[in-house]
Amino acid sequence: MYGRDPWGGPLEINTTDSATDDDRSRNLNDFDRAALSRPLDETQQSWLLGPGEEKKKKYVDLGCISVSRKIFVWTVGLILAAGFIAGFIALIVKIVPRHHKHTPPADNYTLALQKALIFFNAQKSGKLPKHNNVSWRGSSCLNDGKSDKSGAVLKDLVGGYYDAGDTIKFHFPKAFAMTMLSWSVIEYSAKYEAAGELNHVKEIIKWGTDYFLKTFNSTADTINQVVAQVGKGDTSGGTSDPNDHTCWMRPEDIDYPRPVTECSSCSDLAAEMAAALASASIVFKDNKVYSKKLVHGAATLWKFARDQRGTYSAAGADAATFYNSSMYWDEFVWGGAWMYYATGNQSYLYLASHPKLAKHAGAFWGGPDYGVLSWDNKLTGAQVLLTRLRLFLSPGYPYEETLKTFHNQTSIIMCSYLPYFSSFNRTKGGLIQLNHGRPQPLQYVVNAAFLATLYSDYLDAADTPGWYCGPNFYSTNELRKFAQTQIDYILGKNPRKMSYVVGFGDHYPKHVHHRGASIPKNKVKYNCKGGYKWRDSKKPNPHTIIGAMVAGPDKNDGFHDVRTNYNYTEPTIAGNAGLVAALVALSGDGSTKIDKNTIFSAVPPMFPTPPPPPAPWKP
Repeated sequence: MYGRDPWGGPLEINTTDSATDDDRSRNLNDFDRAALSRPLDETQQSWLLGPGEEKKKKYVDLGCISVSRKIFVWTVGLILAAGFIAGFIALIVKIVPRHHKHTPPADNYTLALQKALIFFNAQKSGKLPKHNNVSWRGSSCLNDGKSDKSGAVLKDLVGGYYDAGDTIKFHFPKAFAMTMLSWSVIEYSAKYEAAGELNHVKEIIKWGTDYFLKTFNSTADTINQVVAQVGKGDTSGGTSDPNDHTCWMRPEDIDYPRPVTECSSCSDLAAEMAAALASASIVFKDNKVYSKKLVHGAATLWKFARDQRGTYSAAGADAATFYNSSMYWDEFVWGGAWMYYATGNQSYLYLASHPKLAKHAGAFWGGPDYGVLSWDNKLTGAQVLLTRLRLFLSPGYPYEETLKTFHNQTSIIMCSYLPYFSSFNRTKGGLIQLNHGRPQPLQYVVNAAFLATLYSDYLDAADTPGWYCGPNFYSTNELRKFAQTQIDYILGKNPRKMSYVVGFGDHYPKHVHHRGASIPKNKVKYNCKGGYKWRDSKKPNPHTIIGAMVAGPDKNDGFHDVRTNYNYTEPTIAGNAGLVAALVALSGDGSTKIDKNTIFSAVPPMFPTPPPPPAPWKP
C-alpha cells in the first residue's frame, strides 16, 4: 500500500514487513533528518507539535493595530497599577480628617465698610425693597411730589435718600454723595467684590440715580427747571408750622405736607447732578440701556447748568441755611471732568481744563479751605481726577498747561495733609482739622483720607515711588499712613477710645441725632410733637443705626453723646459716602490696587494735536 508522504516523498507501508525494531529506528532517524533539512510551514508545525505545544505569538492583534505582546502586557499592568494607587489615595483622602484652610479674618477697614454701607439702607425713602435689611425701617413718604397744598398733581418724587437725622431730601449734598460712591466703585470694584459688597453698593447708587431721573425731564434735551429739595426745615415760624425739623417723627408716620422746591437758575446743583449721573453711567456701563439713559440725563442737566447760570442757594430759605453753595465754578470743573469720562467728548475736557474756568474755581488763589474736598467745594476732587488723566493718558496740547498745573497743585495738597507741614492743625489725639476747628469735622477728614490713598495708588500704578514737597521726597507710603491714622482715629484709636461709626467696636455713640432710630417701632404713631419725649430722652436709642458716622468730636477731642446736639451726633449721607470711599481704598492686604482702565472705557485713543506754528519772524 502506498500513501502520501506528508513531508513530500512517497511512503510505502507494508503490513507484512518483518524488519526489526533497530531497522525501524534507523529509518525514522533518517526521516527526522530529512524533515529538518527544510523549513516547515505553520500547518506542518501544528501537525508535528500537536495541540498541546502551540507556538506563542510575539504580537497581539487589537483589530486595527498589532502591538508587541510584551508592550501590551506592560501597558495593561501599568494601567491596573495606576488605578489601584489612585483608588488607594482616594480612599485615604476620604478617610483622613480634613483640615480646611480658613480665609483670614477681614481687616477692620473691610468690617467698617460693610457697616457703613448699611447706613444708606436706613436712609432710604419711598417704598422699600424686601431685602433692605434694616428691620426698624419701612416704606415712607409715598406721596412726595404728587400734590401740593392745593391738591394739584406735580410729579412722582417718591424714593431717594433722607439727608441726615431729619427727613428732608436735599439734592445738592445727595448728588455729591452718589458721585463719591460711584468714583470709589470705578476705582476699587475688585475690593468691593472681595468684601462681598459690590452688588450692594451698586444697588445703593442706583437707588439714588433712579430718583434723580425723576427730578427733571430726563427724556428731554433741554429743560428750564430742576427739583432742588423735597421737604422743609425752616423753623423760623416756630412749632406751629409742622415740617421736617419742627416735628420729631418716624418717617413712616409723617402726615404733614412736604413742599417741593424747584429752581431755574442753579448751575451748581445741575452740574453736580450731572456728575452723579455721568459717573454712575460708568459704574453701570455693562447695562448699556441704563448707562445710556444716565448719560442722556447728565447731558441735559449739563446744558441747563451752562445755559441758566446761578447758585441754587441764592433764593435763600433752606438751601442757604443748611447747604449754602459758595459758587458754581468748581462744579463746572468737576462735572466737566465726569462728563468727559462718561462720553469721551473732548469739548467737556476742553472746558474742564480751561485756564479761565480754573481761575474762577479758585485753583490759583488758595484760601483757608484750599485742598478740602466737600459737598460744597469740588475743586480738589476735580484736580485729582484730572491728574489721573495726565498720569495715564497724557493728552498733551491744548490741555497740558492746565493739567500740569492741576498735577502740581495736587502734589502740594497732598503735602499739606502730612504732619510735617503746618497747613492744617491737628488735635492732641491726631485728628487733622481741615475745617479749622469748626463743628462736624469728620466729613472732611474722610474725603481727604480717600484722596490721599487714591493718589498714592495712582502714583504706584504709574510706577512713581513718591513725590516732592519742596526739596524733600516722600514715598507713597506716607499718604497711606496719613489716611490710616485718620480713619483709625474715627474707628476708635483716639483719646476717648470712642468709635465714631455706630455699631463698630464696643464703644460708640448711643444717642444718635436721628428721628427713625430714636423712636421705637411699637405700633404707636407719635404725632409731630409726640416724638419730643424720645428726642429729649436720656436713654439710648431703641434702634442702632449701624454704620452711621456721626459729626465727630470738637477741636479738643471732646465728644458729647447727646441726641439734641447735632454738631456731635448727627450723621449725613455725604459724610458716609466719603467714609465708604476711604474704607474701601484702605481695605484688603494691599495686593489689589486701582482699576486703571474702566474710567477710560468711553474715552477714544489719544492723538495729541500739535501746537500751532510760531508766528512768522519779523525783522
